[in-house]
Amino acid sequence: MGKCKFHPERETAYKCMKHNYYLCEECLECRDPDIYCKFRPSCPIYFISKKGFENTDHKVQEKIKA
Repeated sequence: MGKCKFHPERETAYKCMKHNYYLCEECLECRDPDIYCKFRPSCPIYFISKKGFENTDHKVQEKIKA
C-alpha cells in the first residue's frame, strides 16, 4: 500500500510499475496507454481504466442482488 500521487492523504494498493507511483480509485487511469509498457500484461490499472472494468464492485453487487 502507498499514497496516491495526486491525493497524498489517500492510501491505495494500485501502483504503476512503469512510473513507480500509486494511484487512488479516483485517479485510476493508465497515463501512457499507447506507449509500450513491459508491465501491461499484468497491470490492473490498465485493465480497469482501459478495458471497461470500472465500477466492478457495483456490477458484482448487482449480480449478487439478482
